[in-house]
Amino acid sequence: MKKRFKEEQIIMILNERESGLPLKELIRKYGICENTYYRWKFKYGGM
Repeated sequence: MKKRFKEEQIIMILNERESGLPLKELIRKYGICENTYYRWKFKYGGM
């Protein structure tokens, strides 16, 4: 299965959320689902 986002991109997306971008806008901007966001946050949140 081909990954759509690289780890660096995922971390950048998580940082955007931490900087104040609302979750709904972030999901719409990158075309991901809410579950994907929370899975990434669990896996890459401490980086």
